[in-house]
Amino acid sequence: MQKFDYDVLIIGSGPGGCEAAFTAAQAGKKTAIIERKPHLGGVSLQTGTIPSKALREAAYLRSRFAAKGMRSAAFRDPSVNNHVFLTEAIQTKNTIVEKQESMLLSELMKYGISIIPGEANFADEHTVKVYPENGKETVISAEYIILATGSRPRRPAEIPFDKEVILDSTSLLKIQRLPESMIVIGGGVIACELATMFAMLGVKIRIIDSHSQLLAYLDEDIIRNLMNHMEDMDIKIHLSENLISVRRNGNTVTAVTDKETYESAALLHAMGRQPNTEKLNLSALKDIVLDNYGYIPVNENFQTAVPHIYTVGDLAGKPSLAATAMKQGRHAVSHAFQLSTAHQKIQVPMAIYTIPELSYAGSTEKELQDKNINYVSGTGEYSRTARGQIIGSNRGMLKMLADKKSKKILGIHIIGENASELIHTGLIALHFESTVQDLAGMIYNYPTLAECYRTAALECMRKCEQ
Repeated sequence: MQKFDYDVLIIGSGPGGCEAAFTAAQAGKKTAIIERKPHLGGVSLQTGTIPSKALREAAYLRSRFAAKGMRSAAFRDPSVNNHVFLTEAIQTKNTIVEKQESMLLSELMKYGISIIPGEANFADEHTVKVYPENGKETVISAEYIILATGSRPRRPAEIPFDKEVILDSTSLLKIQRLPESMIVIGGGVIACELATMFAMLGVKIRIIDSHSQLLAYLDEDIIRNLMNHMEDMDIKIHLSENLISVRRNGNTVTAVTDKETYESAALLHAMGRQPNTEKLNLSALKDIVLDNYGYIPVNENFQTAVPHIYTVGDLAGKPSLAATAMKQGRHAVSHAFQLSTAHQKIQVPMAIYTIPELSYAGSTEKELQDKNINYVSGTGEYSRTARGQIIGSNRGMLKMLADKKSKKILGIHIIGENASELIHTGLIALHFESTVQDLAGMIYNYPTLAECYRTAALECMRKCEQ
């Protein structure tokens, strides 16, 4: 048998790559991670998920949305301007990132996982050349290889990005001073998250998107709720409007659409991400062909066309979440070494960290309508709970979708504070095919926002009997 340097070689140290490494090491496999960046954790830790959510928390606490209900009694120092606040928030965010990276490194070392710095480049199906930034090329072989190189903001050639005035989502999180105004191009998750975050810091935001609805795949009532919040933040929204050109004029930027010309102090282009494959030399793997969007096709076990090479995380395409990447990394290693044979279908919770948060699991109303499923819906409003009144949440809501005949829960949609946490009750209910009676009959702590589950379930029960 051919002798390899490692049992498993993982390219990329993001959530998917690290979870794959931990799973392999725990199974006694000789494991290594190749990372081309000077820091561990990938986009999720270094430039995306954790930094943006850390700054969001600061923006939320700074905002008037956090100072409602009983919280309005708390003293907040109005003398600290938003520029100073941003600097302090960035410093705190950097501390969090450094702490998370230190903990990650400690875990990798504890499990004896080798960390190899450098750019990975395939030589053949079992061999990778590694080019460190300042060092000699090394050649490494492995029985199994897992690709977890992630993605980066899509940067169209016609947009003159400069990291000062014309920004992508990575460079925006590194600015040291808040612009007076900002145009946000895009109506997806990243665009909406950053738009609400910076609006809460006093930036005048204008969103321009070619679609007829923000976050077009979500239910209309949830998005109407979000847009009402955005209007309260004085965010201007322009839908069904196509961007034609962007140009910088000194310290300002001009965006021209098919309907209007807009001026602003800054512009954020947030229209999708693209996979990191260019430097892998995939041409050395003749059977792997990228799809039309540049992603690597995989099967249900995350195997590529080369059976001993797996792809996880953003590189494999949607849903492109840190949480799903972790699950994919664990599954890929388990499949490779037959650590578990059961492939259990898991419900995926989605969270959008706008202000306020959105989260959902299961089906949307449109999906149920397209399948001609006879369903009912019930809502639980934050404002009708004591906890909602305490925190001053007037618009938060939880919507439950259920099959009218079987009463099984089909979907949960939440908008409001702690939506990303509350969704897990619904997620478990969906996983175990629970009914509305199950959730209506549970005991919930009082006072909590989770009581919305009972209210929504009771409304569903009533409609099921009609």
